[in-house]
Amino acid sequence: MAPSASAAETPPGMAWRRVDLHLHTPASCDYQDPHATALDMLRRAEEQGLDIVAFTDHNSVRGYADMWREIEDLELLEYLKRLESAEAERLHDYRRLLGSMLVLPGFEFTATFGFHILAIFPEGTSVRLMEHLLLLLGVPEERFGSGEVGATSDVLRAYEVLAAHGALVIGAHVNSTHGVAMQGLRFGGQTKIAYTQDEHLHALEATDLALGPHRRSTARFFNGSKPEYPRRMHVIQGSDAHRLTRDPQREMQPGIGDRATEALLPAASFAALKELFQSDDFERTRPYVPAPADPVKAARIEGNTEIQVFHESLTTKRTGMNHVLRDIVGLANRSGGVIFVGASASEKRPIPGIVEPETAIAELSAEIVAQITPSLPVTIDTVESDGKTVLALTIEEGAEKPYALAPGAILVRGETESTPATRDEIVAMVTDSVVRPQPVAAPEPAAPPTPSPNGRSHNGRQTGQRDRRENQTPPRSPVEAVANTVAALDVVEEEVAPDPAAPTSGVEVVHAYEQDGVVYYTLRDLKSHHLVHNVTRDTDRRLWRSAISQYEDQPVDEEKVRWQGDLGLWRTYRPRGGERRYNLVYRGDGDLRVFYGVSEVGMRDGWSGFLPQPAAH
Repeated sequence: MAPSASAAETPPGMAWRRVDLHLHTPASCDYQDPHATALDMLRRAEEQGLDIVAFTDHNSVRGYADMWREIEDLELLEYLKRLESAEAERLHDYRRLLGSMLVLPGFEFTATFGFHILAIFPEGTSVRLMEHLLLLLGVPEERFGSGEVGATSDVLRAYEVLAAHGALVIGAHVNSTHGVAMQGLRFGGQTKIAYTQDEHLHALEATDLALGPHRRSTARFFNGSKPEYPRRMHVIQGSDAHRLTRDPQREMQPGIGDRATEALLPAASFAALKELFQSDDFERTRPYVPAPADPVKAARIEGNTEIQVFHESLTTKRTGMNHVLRDIVGLANRSGGVIFVGASASEKRPIPGIVEPETAIAELSAEIVAQITPSLPVTIDTVESDGKTVLALTIEEGAEKPYALAPGAILVRGETESTPATRDEIVAMVTDSVVRPQPVAAPEPAAPPTPSPNGRSHNGRQTGQRDRRENQTPPRSPVEAVANTVAALDVVEEEVAPDPAAPTSGVEVVHAYEQDGVVYYTLRDLKSHHLVHNVTRDTDRRLWRSAISQYEDQPVDEEKVRWQGDLGLWRTYRPRGGERRYNLVYRGDGDLRVFYGVSEVGMRDGWSGFLPQPAAH
């Protein structure tokens, strides 16, 4: 089932085996295919070419136990010679699949504060032992199968107890909701270090493993290069599948094997997996990434994100190429990413493409050289989609931050747009650049290279460099740009504790006052846990601007809110080129609190009840 590899790639006695260690069954209360069976799951795993899977229900092992109970019942009927034809076929399929695929028992434990931990156990581990461990860790028996279990053991004790009983201990989806890496949380400090570096933790599961080295990746963060995170961690990916196949309406909800890992192992066994994750050999795992038939269409599924941008055209009458250059700078000042030019983020819009890609590449490369400082490498490739040519710009995380767009705009990439950097963000970039050793600049080429005939892999530092610079005033230095930008800022941010009543994304308008005819707002940014003071309606931050506009122009009508207790859904909408957003209302504090622009990911706990439910089968 594993992909073929040459002898040079695969040592003797070893093979690349496809692994998905995070599968839910109908024993999890939030499973989306309630009529699916364990045999259905194994058949789907076979279709996906999986060699090793693990059943990891929320605080339960009932799904794994039910599978073996059904097999035992079928074997008893076989022994009594009472098997019907359909039952004989099921038993035959079970034996065939379990003979070619390893199915490991496990569970996804919910620790204190809601952090999720995967515990994978050796073949043959008794259900009684695993249920005993759940009880020992504080999960009430009546809450088996639920992700909400009340007060349980803390993360570090859970690591220790599970490891002591032979489990492979993995931080579940650490870079997203309920992950121990606390991504997006501006608190934690030593706690985050402890949760991700503990000796009893064997690996981290991440959802960004297959995004490439230029993206903000969990694997890169935990590569052992940071003094405070000296232990390099094994980072894998798992589907966290709550259904057999990917949801066609919600592409971000994968099915079995849609987000798998390939591991180089001597055998498909628990012992081989554990030996790998306890070793310092980090070259024996890789994300399984099926090649998309159309990379642009595959990227459009996610749309505009922190690391991915779409622009339908290279130039506009209003901005010229400025809209593309802003995102190049924003990504370079963050963690890099990809920009597609010639396609919209909306999957429903046709792809116009770029009519003369070679000319477009040369012009864009020249603008990058002329308007972005310091010099920034940008690789420009062409890709085909629906018979049209689309430009794909790859931007690495900048080595000489901050980068500025003439005449001195310093931008950073946010969730779905590039916006002016705050004072603290600029200071952090400058400080980091002072500490970081600077690369030695390569000598200027005698003449700009000629674009290749196929328009692929051009570098923004080179094409058109000489003639553009001869006729323009050099851009201001980063130090000058920083000084001027910081001097002009008047928005002040302060860090606050997370609000347990609020969702984990979006904006709340906390306070407003008027001075000299201008209304200034204090906003609570629910994702970053910041209070932001002195924000006006003309702010460059799209989400803030939208929240203020709705606050001023569309006051909440309590009678039109759909309530579930003290939680309410006011309205839902989809910004152009973005994901669906929700305006939510909370009345538990007496006064109404409104949360604007909440994403689906931010609707945790009780708020998730307002998300669209899957159609019944």
